[in-house]
Parts: sequence; C-alpha cells; structure tokens
Amino acid sequence: MALMLKNARVIDPQVGLDEVCDILVRDGRIVEVGHNLTMEKGVERDLSGKVLVPGLVDIHVHLREPGGEQKEDISSGTRAAAHGGFTAVCAMPNTAPVIDNAMGVEYVKAVAAAKGKARVYVAGACSQGLKGETLSEMGDMVAHGASAFTDDGKGIQDAGMMRRVMDYASQFNRVVMVHAQDNGLVGDGQVNEGVASTRLGMLGWPAEGEEIEIARDIALCRLTGCPLHIQHVTTARGLDLVRAAKAEGLPVTCEVTPHHMFLTEDAITDEYQTCFKVNPPLRTAEDAAALVAGVADGTVDCIVTDHAPHTDWEKDREFELAPFGMTGLETSLGLVLTHLVNEGVIDFNRMVELMAVNPRRLMRDEPVKIESGCVADFTVIDPKASWTVEPGDFYSRANNSGFIGARLKGRATDTYVGGYATMEDGVVVE
Repeated sequence: MALMLKNARVIDPQVGLDEVCDILVRDGRIVEVGHNLTMEKGVERDLSGKVLVPGLVDIHVHLREPGGEQKEDISSGTRAAAHGGFTAVCAMPNTAPVIDNAMGVEYVKAVAAAKGKARVYVAGACSQGLKGETLSEMGDMVAHGASAFTDDGKGIQDAGMMRRVMDYASQFNRVVMVHAQDNGLVGDGQVNEGVASTRLGMLGWPAEGEEIEIARDIALCRLTGCPLHIQHVTTARGLDLVRAAKAEGLPVTCEVTPHHMFLTEDAITDEYQTCFKVNPPLRTAEDAAALVAGVADGTVDCIVTDHAPHTDWEKDREFELAPFGMTGLETSLGLVLTHLVNEGVIDFNRMVELMAVNPRRLMRDEPVKIESGCVADFTVIDPKASWTVEPGDFYSRANNSGFIGARLKGRATDTYVGGYATMEDGVVVE
C-alpha cells in the first residue's frame, strides 16, 4: 500500500530537516521526501498545520502482561501508547512470572505481534525472579530478542552481583538499566524524606537512597565498561553524578519522567492522594527544576513515562497500602509540549532527540529518519490543540494519573507504524 502525507512541517534533527514537505511511503518504508509529490494510487492525507516527527519511543513502560492483566495488558497498553503518539515502547520485566528467560521474551513478542498497536521492545530481568541473587538467562534472552536488561522496581543490592550483571551484559552489547534504590536507606519509605514526610506524618524516602546507588553503579560502569542507563533520576545530586560520569567519558545515560519534572512533593496534601504515590517519590521543587535544566543542557538522554497502571481498588486504599506508580503514556507528549517546548525550554529538535532518537539508540534498534529508505514510523502532532486530561479519554485500562484535570496544549493526532496508521485523527485504529 502506498501512503502520501502532504503539507506537514517535518522535523528531524538527524538529517537537518525542518520544513513543510511531503512524504511518500510504500511497503512500510519511505520512498521519497520532497515537495509537490504525487502518486498514482494509494491513501493521501493532508496534514497542513501539523508537525510530523520520527515515531516517538518510550523505553520505560509496564504493560503488566503476563500476570497483571487486570491492570493493563499488551493490547490495551499499546493502544494507550498509540493514543499518546508512541510507535514503540520497552516492556519492563517485573511481571508474574518475571521475564527472566527466553520463553518470557518470546511470549511478550508474540502477543505484541498479534495484538499490539506499537512495536514492543522487551527488557529482560538481570536476576532470576528479580531477587538479585542469581543471574538470569541473559544470553538466551538476547538470542531471542531482548533489547536491554533491568531489575526495574528493585535495585540490585549486592555490588558483587551488580558487577556480574554488567560483565555479562557487556558481552552482548546490551545496556543495563538500573532502578537506583538502596533498600537499607529507603526501607518502607512512602514519600520524600524532609518537609513532605514530616508534614504528612509518613515514613521518609531519602534522596540518598537513590544517589548512593547511582554513584555505586557509575563506579561499576567504570570497572566493567558496560553501558549503564540510570532510570527515572529524581534528584539534583543524582543528575550531577550522571553529568560528571559523562564528562569523564563513561558510557552512562539517564532518563527522567514528566511527573518528576512537573510535580513535586507539595502535590500530596492531607487528603493523601495515592495518584501521587510513585517510586521513586516526588521530590522537591529544586530537584524538579534541576531535572528540567538537565533536559535543556543535554545531560538527560531520554524522557520516559514509567507508565505504571493499577486498578482503581488498589489505588483507592490507605496511602501506605496503595501501590506505587501512575500512568503516563497518554499524557507525556502533551506535558512535554506544554511545559518544555511551548515555554521555550527546549525546541522540537531536542524533543525528538529525547523521545525518538536516543531511545532507539539505547535499544540497539535501527534509526528512524525522515529520509528515503527508512522505516515509516511517524508521530503527527497538532501543536495548537488545547485539551484537558480526562480519565474517560484514556485507552489504558487504568486512570491512576496525577495529571487528571490538567490543561495542556499540543497532542498527537496520528501515529504510523511501518506505514500503517495505528491512530488517525485522535482515534486508535482497531
């Protein structure tokens, strides 16, 4: 099938493109990029007033399948991804059972191929059962398509074990993505230690519980040479550690989430709203500002969602009993456009680097460029669309978002994967 996308402002920093032009697609790949293009037969769409960029990628998503389908499954999660403008996501391995062997990787890939509305990268667990004690079947998982390794949701507590993980991963040219959490310091912490924990009368989660493990894992990166990716950095000092590692020339990268940039510990009031209970916790205004600065100055490599859906009954419990996490796939782009692009903190080119270019590089996937011969994965954006975040608008099974009611400007209207529309005019294609 041929597809012609006409009159969009096409932005791709990889090829130095930022102009209104047409794109001709055939058999899932770009045939031509130019002006006043024509075709004999196929589907033509006029995207005047829209912005077209390489398809967005979120490398930190919980699809919950297998084992947690009451919260989300691969079908609903990838529909939420398409609705948010994402053409690919990376599924975390903390499922039930844990994705720590080739069979688990193959299961997620097979279900995604049959039911998915986005490409799905699979991250394998670093350790068997996420217990941090015995190496997972890393080689087999790579052979069956694992793109990265992580014990997300839990920090590997033993430094010797973490070294073994990094030694093995480096043999397969795979990045190790770390959830930096020192359990001895974090304990049963619920919210950021300091003003928030004192005001709310809750156990505190100190910033040092994150920063100490970031420092340790950077040291192990120096020792092993294994590429290291720090997940959901939340503190100014943690980001400084990453910045110093980059200056040293170490293969260290990091990510931040919209909720850690645009929400703070002050969002949690004496109503104890569990939608704001996340892991790691919301930090101070100073930390949030540091993350935004890191996005602007190039320290941060990726913006991710850490999309963590839960059922209503799980979140509608006492704060201490409710699970950590909030959804994010369907609000991420709107938040980034509203608070970063529209405010002049970053431009569209930097947004594409953070949300499309760098994530693919970390997943060891082929680049998606707006040029002849490349895969036709696109995100189309209406930069002027004003909208309010409403749970009834979600394709996700869950609505545990901390941004319900937020007024945003800019959102995805169309998503294309391999030249086929997974969302058109704001509606996911079934």
